[in-house]
Amino acid sequence: MPDIGLLDAPAASAAAASSSVAAPGSRLGLVIGLAGAAMALIAVTLAWNTRGQLADLERELVRRQQTSADQSAEARVLATEARDVSRDTAAKTALLDAKLAEVALQRGQLDDLLQSLSRSRDENAIADIDAAIRVALQQSTLTGSAEPLVLALRSADERLARINQPRLERLRRAIARDLDRVRAVSVPDIGALLIKLDETVRLADEMPLTVEAAKPSNAANAANAAELPARVAAPAGAASKAAGVVSTVSSSASAAVAASAAASASGPGSVGAVVLPKLKLAWSSSIGLVIEELRSLVRVTRIEQPEAMLLSPEQGVLLRENLKLRLLNARLSVLSRQLESASSDLQGADLSIRRYFDLQSRKTQLALDLLRQVGQQTRLVGVPRPDETLAATAAAVAGR
Repeated sequence: MPDIGLLDAPAASAAAASSSVAAPGSRLGLVIGLAGAAMALIAVTLAWNTRGQLADLERELVRRQQTSADQSAEARVLATEARDVSRDTAAKTALLDAKLAEVALQRGQLDDLLQSLSRSRDENAIADIDAAIRVALQQSTLTGSAEPLVLALRSADERLARINQPRLERLRRAIARDLDRVRAVSVPDIGALLIKLDETVRLADEMPLTVEAAKPSNAANAANAAELPARVAAPAGAASKAAGVVSTVSSSASAAVAASAAASASGPGSVGAVVLPKLKLAWSSSIGLVIEELRSLVRVTRIEQPEAMLLSPEQGVLLRENLKLRLLNARLSVLSRQLESASSDLQGADLSIRRYFDLQSRKTQLALDLLRQVGQQTRLVGVPRPDETLAATAAAVAGR
């Protein structure tokens, strides 16, 4: 190498100069120079090799960096593809889940359908009995009669007796207990109650008021006018009645005198036996007539309800209409099964009749009796629910 020659030139010149001085020193310098040259050569060689290695290392790093960049780009593309695939997979999974849920629902419905189709005769009979009892309970609630429920329970007991299964004995015992309880309870007859209320409404226009019953009747006035025709021309009041009494007594006395004259003409011995009884008869009839006339002057009447005597004819009409409205309200309450409200209206109607109407009248007594009967029947207990039978049918259907 040229660098080595340049380094060796001073060493050769130094060796030539030193050779002239002394031979041993030149050899030592030569050795040292050779050693230094060798070391320099080794250092240059090492530097060159290190430079080559660094260049190779740089090239390797560049290559690897390029490879890493390519791999990163490829990984990014793969990640994007994986994300798209994952999104598609999630959508397909959701769709499969929905399909699976739909299939499970259809399977459940199909199982229920197969189970309903494959039920045995006993299960069908129990289901029919439960449905019939529920329908009969609704009919009893609507009509207010226990007869539909009694018929349904009796029919169910007969059907279970024909099946004759030991596991249905519990249901038969529950039906028997409910049947006894329904038969033991008194249920009001709604039709009969409505008929009685309609009859009471009809009687409201025919019952006499207390103020009407206290007035003298037209027949009594006609009889008095026919009995006393001679008193019409006389002055009114007590003087006319007294004059009538005196004329009656005088006529009786004249009749007695005529009878005594006839008896004296017939014979003197029979005068006392004929005249005295006739005089006594005339006197007693005169006294009785006077007492009767005195009694007709003053009339005493006992009134339990003073406000009943103060009713005018217009108020009497309104009272009858109010009574009929109360009775019609009670009728509507009975139809809607509101027996408490019906009892309240019946009590108000009964109080009005006792306060304002004549209690001695036959029609008034009949109306009060009808109201009493309706009030007693509206306090009866309603139709009980067959809870034991319904619980037993539910347990039998469930298979317990």
